[in-house]
Amino acid sequence: MSAVASEATTRQPTGRHTARWLILAVICLAQLTVILDNTVLNVAIPSLTGELGATTADVQWMINAYSLVQSGLLLTAGNAADRYGRKKMLAAGLVLFGLASLGAALAQSPGQLIAARAGMGVGGALLVTTTLAVVMQIFDDAERPKAIGIWSSVNSLGFVAGPLIGGSLLDHFWWGALFLVNLPVAVVALAAVVALVPESGSRGGERPDLPGALLSMIGMGGVVFAIISGPQAGWLSDRVLVSAVVGAVGLAAFVRWELHVPYPMLDMHFFRNRRFIGAVSGGILVAFGMGGSLFLLTQHLQLVLGYGPLDAGLRMAPLAVTVILINFTGLGARLTPRVGTPGMIISGMSLLAAGLAAIALLGGHSYPGLLTGLIVMGIGIALAMPTMANAIMSAIPPAKAGVGAGVNGTLMEFGQGLGVAVLGAVLNSRFVALLPLVAAGAGSLPAALARTRTGAERAAVQDAFAAGIGVSQLAGAAAVFLGGLLAALLLRRAERTGREQETAAAPPGPEPA
Repeated sequence: MSAVASEATTRQPTGRHTARWLILAVICLAQLTVILDNTVLNVAIPSLTGELGATTADVQWMINAYSLVQSGLLLTAGNAADRYGRKKMLAAGLVLFGLASLGAALAQSPGQLIAARAGMGVGGALLVTTTLAVVMQIFDDAERPKAIGIWSSVNSLGFVAGPLIGGSLLDHFWWGALFLVNLPVAVVALAAVVALVPESGSRGGERPDLPGALLSMIGMGGVVFAIISGPQAGWLSDRVLVSAVVGAVGLAAFVRWELHVPYPMLDMHFFRNRRFIGAVSGGILVAFGMGGSLFLLTQHLQLVLGYGPLDAGLRMAPLAVTVILINFTGLGARLTPRVGTPGMIISGMSLLAAGLAAIALLGGHSYPGLLTGLIVMGIGIALAMPTMANAIMSAIPPAKAGVGAGVNGTLMEFGQGLGVAVLGAVLNSRFVALLPLVAAGAGSLPAALARTRTGAERAAVQDAFAAGIGVSQLAGAAAVFLGGLLAALLLRRAERTGREQETAAAPPGPEPA
């Protein structure tokens, strides 16, 4: 860690906060709203196209502007929370998110809605980083694993509930209602934050790292835009390649700058910590498996098993329900002291891998086999994800909790995007290789079905798609399992090294008489 950072004084409340569980409920509600807005707009595409006259490109920007801005600002938002106060930034995030949601609901053109969604992304970045930092602040070591487990459950709930809530609202109201529901949540959460949340952060001689913030936004924005654009534009298209190169160069410049600047936004010495590296590696792979599998399962349920969007969303719900039940009961938090962090991670990621494999082998043509895989996946996610979030945050000094939360959020965004990209590429490759001659050369299931003429040909095309999904799920299972082994090994070595250093530093005992 930089010398200057260590000299900064901190404002950290000590002990358990008396209203900690009420505060957790409030910030989880705010966090849920942020996560929901990642997926809720997908069901409104027909309404937006008809009422706003949005083109396909407009719709893509309406959906992607939110996640693109949010992911690009996570590190910067976390740094701002540490520097200027987490309570202030949490309140600012709620205000920005609420105002931008109102602007989205009142938008009269695609450009206005895109701008409002970008504004929601700014508020969302502040909320994602400050909510986890506040959890670290108000809970002590004994209760923190359970609190992080509950906070982490909100992520799983949001991804599954988004399409369900969006579909229900659109059945009764116009598309702007998707954003108006954010307003009462923002108002209630803001009042609770002002009244209950204690201020914390770091202060001292650190100057704002403006070049680092700019480079991190360019780097993450470029990489995330390439991942988002890849499935539609093609992974070798000019737009995707240029964006990926810009992102990679930006991230490389960010790392180089952070290594030499006296006041780094992200201290690169954290990456010398084996505990941090192990948790980071595992976090990426859990997000990889969850993001990629949800992407594949949505297509599997709709395109192979024939469910509509709402029915498909309902059949994904057991995954989120399992995660919520385990984390809200505190099962993972109780197991961690007995099994240890490495044991929890390898157990959770092995179960996540087993769930993916079960879906590939048992859920190809029926829902019961897929349901078994979803429940096993849910158990794995509930055990592994909070453990790794806690490991990442515990490896970073309390004064840098906002940056730690930014790192955790960035890993989730990157891992999920990587899972969609890699497993989607495996699916397409296998699907194209297995296509019958009549549909050869088609790049998607609808295009391949359009070339068929008989029921047998259509069945062969659908079988090829189902086989492609199965292979990609197995590839994801292998990657998650190997990643779990790597993360657990690094964390176990870090713990062993820490114990050896403590033993060496301990004063010698009294000499025997």
